[in-house]
Amino acid sequence: MVCEKVEELYPKKPIKFRVRFDYMGRPRPAKLFFGKKNSENIAEDIRDQQMAMWRNIPIQGVKVENIDLGEIYSVYDEDLDEEIAYAPMELQVSAYNVEDIVRFIVRDEFRKIEILEPDSVELKKHQVERLLFKFNEEIKNMIFLKVKKYKE
Repeated sequence: MVCEKVEELYPKKPIKFRVRFDYMGRPRPAKLFFGKKNSENIAEDIRDQQMAMWRNIPIQGVKVENIDLGEIYSVYDEDLDEEIAYAPMELQVSAYNVEDIVRFIVRDEFRKIEILEPDSVELKKHQVERLLFKFNEEIKNMIFLKVKKYKE
């Protein structure tokens, strides 16, 4: 019984996955006569800030093993009538719990996830419950932060 609890908390192999984020950059108008940035520069700046965060801020039970930067691309947004640039970044991550993956997939920048190891994952009833609870917490937190941002 004790061995099962220890094995449940610390599985033998971590879950390795690759996740892709595309950071959006929208052009800012110039303040006075200078300071105008195009959307590519803004997207690259945001990606650089996020890359520094992923490298330097430790997350318990999660290890960012590798960061790959993709080529910046632009898309014309008809609703906004402007070019929007996206700066892609792929992280290769090891996590010891499935719940830790949730923090990666609830982000606005999230585009794709690929599980590299193991080939299959078995979840018990209470693990699924914890996963769904964690997902709910992350969604609530994301909504709270967005509401707070728009009120300011």
